[in-house]
Amino acid sequence: MLATSPGGLHIRPCYPHSSHFSLSARCKLSLSSNCPRFSTSQKSSKFRSLSLLLSRRKYSERFSVRASATGPEVSEPVLSDALPSFPQPVSVKIPFGDRQILVETGHMGRQASGAVTVTDGETIIYTSVCLADVPSEPSDFFPLNVNYQERFSAAGRTSGGFFKREGRTKDHEVLVCRLIDRPLRPTLIKGFYHETQILSWVLSYDGLHFPDALAVTAAGIAVALSEVPNSKVIAGVRVGLVGDKFIVNPTTQEMEDSQLDLLLAGSDDAILMIEEIAGEELVKVLQIKNKIPRRKALSSLEEKVLTILSEKGYVSKDETVGIVETIPDLLEDEDEDEEVVVDGEVDEGDVHIKPKSRKSTPMLFSEVDVKLVFKEVTSKFLRRRIVEGGRRSDGRFADGIRPISSRCGLLPRAHGSALFTRGETQSLAVITLGDKQMAQRIDNLESDDEVKRFYLQYSFPPSSVGEVGRIGAPSRREIGHGTLAERALEPVLPSDNDFPYTIRVESTITESNGSSSMASVCGGCLALQDAGVPIKCSIAGVAMGMVLDTDEFGGDGTPLILSDITGSEDASGDMDFKVAGNEDGITAFQMDIKVGGITLPVMKKALQQAKDGRRHILAEMLKCSPPPSNSLSKHAPLIHIMKVKPEKINLIIGSGGKKVKSIIEETGVEAIDTEDDGTVKITAKDLSSLEKSKAIISNLTMVPTVGDIYRNCEIKSIAPYGVFVEIAPGREGLCHISELSSNWLAKAEDVVKVGDLVDVKLIEVNDKGQLRLSRKALLPEADAENPPVKLPTGDPTKDAAASDKLVGSPKPKGSSSEDTVLPHKKVKVFKRPASPAKDRPYSNKDRTKKSSGKAVSSQ
Repeated sequence: MLATSPGGLHIRPCYPHSSHFSLSARCKLSLSSNCPRFSTSQKSSKFRSLSLLLSRRKYSERFSVRASATGPEVSEPVLSDALPSFPQPVSVKIPFGDRQILVETGHMGRQASGAVTVTDGETIIYTSVCLADVPSEPSDFFPLNVNYQERFSAAGRTSGGFFKREGRTKDHEVLVCRLIDRPLRPTLIKGFYHETQILSWVLSYDGLHFPDALAVTAAGIAVALSEVPNSKVIAGVRVGLVGDKFIVNPTTQEMEDSQLDLLLAGSDDAILMIEEIAGEELVKVLQIKNKIPRRKALSSLEEKVLTILSEKGYVSKDETVGIVETIPDLLEDEDEDEEVVVDGEVDEGDVHIKPKSRKSTPMLFSEVDVKLVFKEVTSKFLRRRIVEGGRRSDGRFADGIRPISSRCGLLPRAHGSALFTRGETQSLAVITLGDKQMAQRIDNLESDDEVKRFYLQYSFPPSSVGEVGRIGAPSRREIGHGTLAERALEPVLPSDNDFPYTIRVESTITESNGSSSMASVCGGCLALQDAGVPIKCSIAGVAMGMVLDTDEFGGDGTPLILSDITGSEDASGDMDFKVAGNEDGITAFQMDIKVGGITLPVMKKALQQAKDGRRHILAEMLKCSPPPSNSLSKHAPLIHIMKVKPEKINLIIGSGGKKVKSIIEETGVEAIDTEDDGTVKITAKDLSSLEKSKAIISNLTMVPTVGDIYRNCEIKSIAPYGVFVEIAPGREGLCHISELSSNWLAKAEDVVKVGDLVDVKLIEVNDKGQLRLSRKALLPEADAENPPVKLPTGDPTKDAAASDKLVGSPKPKGSSSEDTVLPHKKVKVFKRPASPAKDRPYSNKDRTKKSSGKAVSSQ
């Protein structure tokens, strides 16, 4: 038994928003023979068992761990079966001219020290503030780090880069970080050295309301709500000048006419910137229901154990402790006199060292040793509470699922969004839809032309667990969690022919206490439904845990399976088994076990319990409020699919891509996809531009018949050998100079000019599909009798492959499936350039991975 002298331990400075707790208990400390540090070093080290070392002394004093506080003390935690409690969500509307700014807290990021969402119009900023539990070394510079990121999904777009993920911070984002940092820093109290991190994301951008000033305001509010001590609350505003009137927070449209762009940040009265041992006590700590207070209490208890052992001389923080081998003394020759050596002239072979008496070196344990034992003891106490007490730290039974809530449509500019919360784990899932240009290209050893039309990207910011950490490229853990969630959802997606969109899912973990990858599955499923993706069924995921040897902790020896495990149960348990699927089947799973193996009966029990858990979660997802829209967002692009004869594809592309580029420029569509099997996909932002391009392509690919007559056709250009006449939008033919008039002509300009409207007759279609027209055949002097007039209708039904589809339209009755087999072949994609067509060449899409599927066929 080891105890300590009574006394309080200050674990961190006291701030107005900090939590307070008081704990006292007896405690034990012992080192297990299974401890890795000792099992590998017994032969080369003279360490003795820490339990034996400590048993030489008898201590019976009691001790306490107490956070310093200025407010009233909080009594010891009350043990109850109540669920973890969180502050109630708060929303505040700030009147601002003719609109309101909405500030919300308590909805997202509840494990951060402070987190808010600020909304202006349809622009939404999410900001979190976290601080380190342990202060850094004192310095004259406050350890504040700010990260600001504008996500492409905020505007319903995706990155144009290769990886389709937001990369390193861009220059203008760095400037916004500085705009947040500069006004905040002077308000922070001197002498506070806890590293502080502010993370800010633009989740939605409507193109009207600037996000930068809003981000400054969000950061100021988040800091004010956090434990970080500050003297003033700051806010940011932009000021514009239109005419002789100053406008506060002008829209982007108003700023077009503004003579001033001034960003200010300040407070309400000043402008700041322009531009072990721990037995009984451990039991009580482990019964704290909320993760962050429990983690801090454990950290404080661990630190006190270290302090006590250090004071008693058993633990040293010196990294060199534990080295007990004797270093041979270097003795000088007594017969020789000491040699005086001048600096810079030392010859090591001539230097002698006098013998010194050695004191016995105590055999100390390192700080790491104690922490390993503390972790092991904590794990055992947690297991015993679950097995013997029948309840977990948050009061649940073994098969219990934490409370679930979800909501959809919270980001108006995203194509689909959902916020899924399960206990202290929360995922913000965002969907972006696009054409094949948005697909993620995969380069691997098997193929260099494979593309992914569905991908899920997972990110785990440190604020999700209330910590400070790096923000950069995705870690291996993030990539692994995202891939697992992606595989879980992929089987229920519609085929490319039924839903010809590339789908990107972003899952940002805003809170985490166990199974954030499975929360990404649940949130991703709801977001897909909110985006109008016709998935085959709903998918949910749950993480299972296990205590294998229950007899060691008061059980009957039967393995105990835990549903929906938390982080501490994952760390202290014997299994982490993630299972995703619907009510009846599994789409993906992943198992990590920490024991030699599990039997088939145990596996079967875990799968059955996971099935029950999924059914419960799916039922809770049906209660989503507001529910998924199940329809395409008005901000999502439209994709129209049509089929033409394969030999007509070149007519759409034109020489060097000139024709397709002119169609894109003329109609305003986003892109035109062509495949050499005759499939054409048109991507547009609005129906009007899509219909224009469809009509042009239909006329280009229609099959004219010799003898057809076209009235009031415009002469587009004149050549020495004749004129080119547009018989239908985008379709021209040559009327030779000999066919312009019944009389001989020296040049075409003698009878016509560009822009004239003439009637022509189709007299020939050559092997290349080029049209030969005649005006002379319709003149009164012509000998041939005029045939019945046939006006162009632009109807492409004369084309052998005239099927087309606008996404969402029903399939026509009687359509033949024999006409719908479309093997993927070479693909050419043409994007509308930002500059005029003559200034930029067209771009070709690389060959897609070969596959087969049914084409959509509808009238």
